[in-house]
Amino acid sequence: MQHLDRDRLVFLALGESEADDGEARHLDACAHCRAEVDGLRHVAGLGAGTQGLGDLPDPPEHVWQGIVAEVAAAEALPSLGDRRAAGPPATAPTPETGAARPGRAGGRRRRLPRWAVTAVTAAAAAAVGVVGTFAVLSGSADEPRPPERVVLASGSLTAYGTTPRDASGDARVFTDNQLHLHVANLPAVPGYYEVWLIDPATMRMFSVGVLNAGTGDALLPLPPNVDLRTYSVVDVSAEQYDNKPAHSGDSLLRGTLTG
Repeated sequence: MQHLDRDRLVFLALGESEADDGEARHLDACAHCRAEVDGLRHVAGLGAGTQGLGDLPDPPEHVWQGIVAEVAAAEALPSLGDRRAAGPPATAPTPETGAARPGRAGGRRRRLPRWAVTAVTAAAAAAVGVVGTFAVLSGSADEPRPPERVVLASGSLTAYGTTPRDASGDARVFTDNQLHLHVANLPAVPGYYEVWLIDPATMRMFSVGVLNAGTGDALLPLPPNVDLRTYSVVDVSAEQYDNKPAHSGDSLLRGTLTG
């Protein structure tokens, strides 16, 4: 069986286009292509859930310089094959007895094998992430603490429809057009959670972003021209991986923003 083109699977997973009749029949019959689409959708959901992490600062320059120095030192050391080809290390007589002892004249400095150099590089890259995150969280003792964010509007989210009553949440909109959500006890769903702003007078709505199921907090960017007096209702819905961008109609939490 000939599988669907990889690029086409990406478009279908991202919801950029609908599957035609032939593609839909193929996906029904082909477990391999279905698994590819499901995996791509999962990755897309994870990426959407990390939008708020895009503004983290770069690690300090000395961290990168340390990584370059470590890798360069590892590359400059002689390899294990070089040491084997050179034979056993030369010996030199001791000044006390004239007996031979291992010497350094014919020896070579150890060189890390290629896999070890790769491991050093990977470990150093991981250290960059740790140091960068620590710098963001703690900062320098000489640097002033960043100003507190100003809340423009806020509201409580409560269970909607048949959602269990213990599900709840809070929504805050900051003056920098960021929507912060904290939710708890959402029921498990086979798809994913999506966040919407709704005009209660007309029920017009637009999607703000995807809520990561692995955490109770999300920071989502809002359009700079959004009118919160009109789009005042925050809605968290359960969505399916069905390539349909519209609201599913299955709302789990709702609440009204007030300024």
